Amino acid sequence: MKIAIQGELGSFSHEAALKLVPSATIVPCALSADVFAAILGGEADAAVIPIENSLAGSVSEHFDLLLEHEVRVVDETLLRIHHNLIAIAGVQIDQIERVFSHPVALAQCKRFVAHHAHMRAYAFYDTAGSVKQLVESQEANAGAIASAAAARVYGAEILAANIEDNPENYTRFFLVYPTGKAQIPAQPDKISLAFSVANRPGSLVQVLNELAALGVNMTKIESRPVQGKPWEYIFYVDCQVPSSAVADQAIVALHKHCGMVKELGRYQAGAPRE
Repeated sequence: MKIAIQGELGSFSHEAALKLVPSATIVPCALSADVFAAILGGEADAAVIPIENSLAGSVSEHFDLLLEHEVRVVDETLLRIHHNLIAIAGVQIDQIERVFSHPVALAQCKRFVAHHAHMRAYAFYDTAGSVKQLVESQEANAGAIASAAAARVYGAEILAANIEDNPENYTRFFLVYPTGKAQIPAQPDKISLAFSVANRPGSLVQVLNELAALGVNMTKIESRPVQGKPWEYIFYVDCQVPSSAVADQAIVALHKHCGMVKELGRYQAGAPRE
């Protein structure tokens, strides 16, 4: 089974993909849009995408792509994020002057970099990609912040482990299939939805009351602007549901108050994994 990810081999998305589908063959993609193109074009069977980090918040682009394309979320996992300072073999930590990584990873390791006055942080497109570039260039005065898996994949060494500022650092990943190939789990307990409401007083409250009346526990809500329509918004919600039947009832109830409703997926809630 081929799983598309955004980023290089050894990235956290790679790690999450193997947690969800242990036997998967990973298909690295440069951009998130390329990930969706890969599964819709048949180059990959499914995709694993980060949707939310416990510290940095939501990956807004991925919500937009889920809404735009005919895909369905069928599973999720929560991955504990451990950041490491990585360098080529033989380099000592006091030699590192430049540190490369994804901007989110750099932001989550600010204290470590600040504690080493000789280091300066530089943004790169991908955590694992920064290790790949480091090994290819063989720079002795540069390091990268990435996963332990990235160090193994590219033959680099970990100089300092678990350097993240906050240990409660988790990323939630979705397993996504093209709509026609998605199989809903036998007993889903969570549903993700996108909807728009009329621009009148109380319209959102009416939607929330409908969900509450069904015993649906909303665990997340956020709004995103509608592309090309200033000051119009799409609401994205995650809800815990006792059964698929209740999930169906919730969608019917939303249609009474919403101009648009799209089910992004239903699945079993992920539990934290080290």
